Amino acid sequence: MSKETANETTLTPAMRQYRAAKDAHPDALVFFRMGDFYELFYEDAVLASKELQLALTARDKAKSVPMCGVPYHAAETYLQRLLRKGYRVAICEQMEDPKLAKTLVHRGVTRVLTPGTALDPSLSAEQSNYLASICVTGSATHQHCGLALLDLSTGEFRATEFSGEHAWTMLLDEIGRVRPVELLYGKGLLGGVDLVGEESDESTMLNSIRTKTSVDEWVFTTNYAVPLVQHHFRVHSLDGMGLGGHELAATAAGALLHYMRETKQGGLEHVDGLRFYERSSCLELDAVSVRNLELVEPLFSGESVQTTLFYTLDACSTPMGKRLLRASLLRPASELAEIEARLEAVAEAATNLRHREELRRAMDGILDMERLLSRVALDSAGPREVMALAGTLKCLPDLAQATKQLQVTRWRDLAASLDPLQDIHEMIVGAIAEEPPASLSDGGAIRPGVDAELDELRELSRSGRQALAAIEERERQRTGITSLKVRFNNVFGYYIEVTKSNAKAVPADYERKQTLVNAERFTTPELKEYETKILTAQERSGEIERRIFAELRRQLLASAARVRETARRVAEIDLLSCFAHLAALRGWTRPAVEVSGVLEFVNARHPVVERRMEESGSGRFIPNSVHLDADSGPSVLLITGPNMGGKSTYLRQTALLVIMAQMGCFVPAEQMRLGLVDRIYTRIGASDNVARGRSTFMVEMTETAAILNTATARSLVLLDEMGRGTATYDGLSLAWATVEYLHNHVGARTLFATHYHELTLLSEKLDHLKNLRVTVKETAGGIVFLHTVESGPASKSYGIEVARLAGLPSGVISRAREVLKLHERAESQQVREAASAPQLQMTMFTPLSQTIVDRLSELDVDGLTPRDALNLLADLQKEIKGA
Repeated sequence: MSKETANETTLTPAMRQYRAAKDAHPDALVFFRMGDFYELFYEDAVLASKELQLALTARDKAKSVPMCGVPYHAAETYLQRLLRKGYRVAICEQMEDPKLAKTLVHRGVTRVLTPGTALDPSLSAEQSNYLASICVTGSATHQHCGLALLDLSTGEFRATEFSGEHAWTMLLDEIGRVRPVELLYGKGLLGGVDLVGEESDESTMLNSIRTKTSVDEWVFTTNYAVPLVQHHFRVHSLDGMGLGGHELAATAAGALLHYMRETKQGGLEHVDGLRFYERSSCLELDAVSVRNLELVEPLFSGESVQTTLFYTLDACSTPMGKRLLRASLLRPASELAEIEARLEAVAEAATNLRHREELRRAMDGILDMERLLSRVALDSAGPREVMALAGTLKCLPDLAQATKQLQVTRWRDLAASLDPLQDIHEMIVGAIAEEPPASLSDGGAIRPGVDAELDELRELSRSGRQALAAIEERERQRTGITSLKVRFNNVFGYYIEVTKSNAKAVPADYERKQTLVNAERFTTPELKEYETKILTAQERSGEIERRIFAELRRQLLASAARVRETARRVAEIDLLSCFAHLAALRGWTRPAVEVSGVLEFVNARHPVVERRMEESGSGRFIPNSVHLDADSGPSVLLITGPNMGGKSTYLRQTALLVIMAQMGCFVPAEQMRLGLVDRIYTRIGASDNVARGRSTFMVEMTETAAILNTATARSLVLLDEMGRGTATYDGLSLAWATVEYLHNHVGARTLFATHYHELTLLSEKLDHLKNLRVTVKETAGGIVFLHTVESGPASKSYGIEVARLAGLPSGVISRAREVLKLHERAESQQVREAASAPQLQMTMFTPLSQTIVDRLSELDVDGLTPRDALNLLADLQKEIKGA
């Protein structure tokens, strides 16, 4: 509480309630319900007024208590704005009806909202809203890290674990790939990294998360956290969830459940399972590759999502299918049997137009089952959301029937396991009105015939309103006041309103209730009697509707596991039918996937670039082929050619087709043969990180080191323009050594694009390296990019021509050509000498001529006099200057 907070004895009763709520949640903004507004006070008010652009006022005349507020019926918009900025909000509600409270209305915090626990209505269908929890133990050389992830909006709950010397790095990479909105961790140091201290290379990924929440370290103890998981899922052992022997993963999961309880998130009935996963169980993609390949987000913020592979592949019909597509892009399959099962299902649907379209039409009315269920579980669903869930369930029998028409194994399994949930649908439509109100408090949410007492009360309310209309007409006739009206408001109830000009005609039995500027308000014994009947009936009707709705909610949550399992089946049906639709629409072909070292495609196209060219009408994408064979053919392709020629597109295209194939999707190529890939690494461009002491070159070397240290013979490595961030000879040396290491020691299938033409000499030394070049056509007016890839090294890089196209002044271009000719002559002589030297790698990068080297090597240093030495140095200097 601020220093400005008054002494306890000077606080009003309401402000003492506020102070108690704020003391219990000092790190949250307290939304304090007062009537029709949520009010904020003191420093909370100052902060909220700035972030939400609200008028800042004061509660007292001395203006010592700053305050601001928002209407409670519009609070959701303001709450989401604060949550997106990373703030925590404690909702302090009125715990009783103010009309029934004899003294001060009791208030209490009913829920704490955080970015990872709030249901953001603006969250797009394909996005997940992960809350992450990490648990770290061990020494700097041998760490153990547990990670748990919970998406409260869908109920998805999973955990994993890392160990060994690089455990912390792998944890950071997984967090970077998943990108949670909130991170939970124990107070103090974890794995030697202070999460709330200054940023370091190691903690950069964690500090990029907008909300980090620390809890007491005892929450992350196995003896406390693991029983929480067992109790939530009502199991005696976690072995059945794959968590046997993974205590840190289970502990991280238990800490999340503790946090849910502390922030009052409800019973979490929709969180009905916890799944342990291994990164090695799928095609591994590190955070750098996910970013470089633009799988789910553009490489640069602010760019169109049309640059992503997700956008290109998203023809899904349901929100669950879109999320599964996104998850599949980040975690493609690595098991041959699973990939073949998907491809077989896609092939059947792709060749059967009628069955495929029936399947897709059956999903037209299916809404987000998982998020509707989560709103029910978190008690934030109104009658309309529950009815929307019923509308979705109504579509399931038709979807099940459409799925049964397809015959391959995966389709048969999906049809057999798809629960149509007809009993739940009947339960909902049997209880909720056909056109329910938005809020339960509005009344009329329960269908007529469900409860006899409710029907009687509704009839009484309707007849009471008719009686009031009759009273109004009768009183007009009795008094002769034609403008007399019978009205109602929440403060005065029912009343008769008469204008001041007719006040003399008011009968003596009228009882005055209120005097206005232009009217008087009265009541009568008869009006009081009807008011009591109507209000009592409405109040009792509300109680019955709330009871029936609560029972319906309880029954829905009892079936939450069935609903979520059906949602998973719908998602898979949607994803496979999406792939089939794309295959038929775009003429994509089925890849041949096997266990080998082959990567081969014929006349393949980049799926994202091709679609963008089609949408913009900018021409036709020029296809290219590739052939790699880590077992017997070339395993390294060295690609040279000019900027803008298409080298980076060629590299990305290769990776995207591999990812699509291992997702079970057809590919844009005439044919493709793929030996399973375990990991994809990309080094395509880099960004400065000067604020943290990391230049472009440092980022490049860090990423390259990760590749060389962890890639395997089954990996796919894509390196583009390595070594440009340092001196020419340094960069060339590093690129040379890296190619040799990948060829001789790693054996991974590698595409290495470069401007160092000297590297093409490696094809004479390395048996499994092949030179490729992107082609250009030289004309009198300049160069034309052909965007095709063919065998052989490029003769030159055409950098000056590209600069000319970019608009550099003609004087600069002319001078650059003159300087280039001088350097080409000198370099040509050095390369010729280097190529004939015994130690190619060592002499190639020596700027001295071989003659000078020979003279120095033949010297008798011990026999030289000081004068002889000085004369020799002078001769060598003249020779160098002459060269």
